[in-house]
Amino acid sequence: MSVEQQIDGRIVFFNSIADAWDSWHDLPLLEARLQVDFDALGIQRGECVLDIGCGTGNLTKALLSRLDSAGRVIAVDISPVMLERAQGKINDPRVCWLQAAAHQLPLADGSCGRIICFSAWPHFEDPVAVLAEFARVLRADGFVHILHYISRAEVNQIHSEAHPSVHADLLGPASEVAVLFERNGFEVLSVVDDASCYALNARKRHCL
Repeated sequence: MSVEQQIDGRIVFFNSIADAWDSWHDLPLLEARLQVDFDALGIQRGECVLDIGCGTGNLTKALLSRLDSAGRVIAVDISPVMLERAQGKINDPRVCWLQAAAHQLPLADGSCGRIICFSAWPHFEDPVAVLAEFARVLRADGFVHILHYISRAEVNQIHSEAHPSVHADLLGPASEVAVLFERNGFEVLSVVDDASCYALNARKRHCL
């Protein structure tokens, strides 16, 4: 099965769960936790942030409350229905909404300073191609953050019991993902892989 066919299967799946997605989360708690992490990551108010796999827009919404009038969010997802639900919640000119795959971003080189993959990383079929694309669209010394607010084991159990299109979308140990980043143009700054969180923070190297 080609990468495009696998992405098509995921689109069908994520379209089907878009209306239920927000009901599966404590949205006020999620926003509060994200704001704490934004502080820890040092997100500045005038940044341009790429929200890759934006879903129904919960990370985008939290980012907008952090950013000032100069800040921007580029919100990307493969699912048109997820994007429709996100746009129905968020009417803000600081957001650019795009339906695209992570390995084929319709963005100019060096167009953003930070990429956040919130609950999205295991759904990328070709991580090496994705990292090459991340490196391309990031400015010099730009950052990438992978973030899940549940454990790796919980993520993998959810996906293994969900639609067949995501059965193989499993998180590897953060130490292994860190090696992948290091081999593909990034400096890994920190990793967390414990019972309550999975996170990796990395910075683009000057020379790829």
